[in-house]
Amino acid sequence: MTDAAPDLTDLLKDAPTNWGKWGPEDEVGSLNYLGPEQVIAAAGLIRSGKVFPIQRLIGDPKGDPVWPSREPATRTQIFDESTWDGDDAPVFPGGLHYADDKIEAFLQGSTQYDALGHVWYGGKLWNGYDARTTVGGMDKASVQPIAERGVVGRAVLLDMARYRGKGSLDSAETYTHEDLLACAAQQGVELRKRDIILIRTNYLARFHELGAAFYDDFCEPGLIYSSELVQWFADMEIPNLVTDTIANEVTTDPETGVALTLHNALMRNLGIAFTEIVDLEDLAADCAADGAYDVFYAAAPLKVHQGSGSPVNPIVIK
Repeated sequence: MTDAAPDLTDLLKDAPTNWGKWGPEDEVGSLNYLGPEQVIAAAGLIRSGKVFPIQRLIGDPKGDPVWPSREPATRTQIFDESTWDGDDAPVFPGGLHYADDKIEAFLQGSTQYDALGHVWYGGKLWNGYDARTTVGGMDKASVQPIAERGVVGRAVLLDMARYRGKGSLDSAETYTHEDLLACAAQQGVELRKRDIILIRTNYLARFHELGAAFYDDFCEPGLIYSSELVQWFADMEIPNLVTDTIANEVTTDPETGVALTLHNALMRNLGIAFTEIVDLEDLAADCAADGAYDVFYAAAPLKVHQGSGSPVNPIVIK
């Protein structure tokens, strides 16, 4: 690793960009690649009718893996049967009792979509919006336009853990677009333009094994930046990158020392939607059993006004 990490402005000065491609007001980026043609083609992949919701459980008794600066969601019971133990209990005609609860959570503290304006450098968000538009809430490139649009298309599961013969990838383990292509070839599936890419590492299994020690020298496995990789994503017109890790890429690049380079090169510059912390275990087991790795994918994050992200429960159908 270099002694001083380069500034993203310098590192990505020649990187491809999709700014302006869909007009100066665009806020959904590469999701524009998913039109009616892609939806209809993806529907043709439904063979068995098996449904796989790939959201991780919020409030998991074993704990929720989150970015180190975030806290897991907290669910609080407000009303339950004990509410009616006291004389001041609410009274409804007919004797109705009910349960009610609330949740306090980071919008990006569970399975979630990032807004395209979630990260930036050089004072500019996706599509050239001024970073000052984030003050007090995302006035531009929030998660709301993604939620209102929805995401539907052909997805391909790339099981990097199985491809490398491991139960899970190791901390800071990296892979490239060439590894993705080799994994696809081994699985007997073709990666096509405008595919949604699902990548399984099973790394978050370590969170449940290690507990708090999971965050020691925190560096997740994932894609590693190169100009060739970014150009490949641009040429392939990838609309959405979905992984079972917290950040979708190696946390700190071992070559440059820069954190989350691909959040900027792919999301900020190309407008590729990022979906993180999904649970691909049941889907991966089924794909390994029947050899079918191309699937129908549908998702819509919650419609959160000015949100920089939102929980989501994507649905995969085989």
